[in-house]
Amino acid sequence: MTPNRPYLLRAFYDWILDNEHTPYLVVEADLPHVQVPPQSVKDGQVVLNISPSAVQSLLITNEQLTFSARFGGVPFEVYVPMYAVSAIYARENGAGTMFPPEDYDIEGFELSPLDEPESPEVEKLEEPKPQFTVLSSSDDDGKKPESTGNDKKRNHLSIVK
Repeated sequence: MTPNRPYLLRAFYDWILDNEHTPYLVVEADLPHVQVPPQSVKDGQVVLNISPSAVQSLLITNEQLTFSARFGGVPFEVYVPMYAVSAIYARENGAGTMFPPEDYDIEGFELSPLDEPESPEVEKLEEPKPQFTVLSSSDDDGKKPESTGNDKKRNHLSIVK
């Protein structure tokens, strides 16, 4: 049979949220393919807040758990293979479960497509370069200022004193 860890993880995650608690995930950070912020790792483990208010784009599949979050204000893409999840619990009361070590084929494990390097066919779009118009208040000779081709309508509001 397939491992039950991903099914139990999703069930406990939903149960914790349904009870208006904060789901925390314990990850074995020293296992292969785990991508977590290194500054958060203590004794080979990391505890992650995976509540909807703390993460973006949470995805729990049968093989992995992925999401985006900020750690110390710096955005980070977290990638946790299912074999690296060791527990899920509610921060407020500790209710949850621990997962026993399971035999996963770590050697044959494939990274998700999100973790593969960009393909050479992907075209990078160039950012538009800013264009400036030189205005001078002292040399108002009635001439229109030079244009760079990006003219926009002037503001129609005026200051009322």
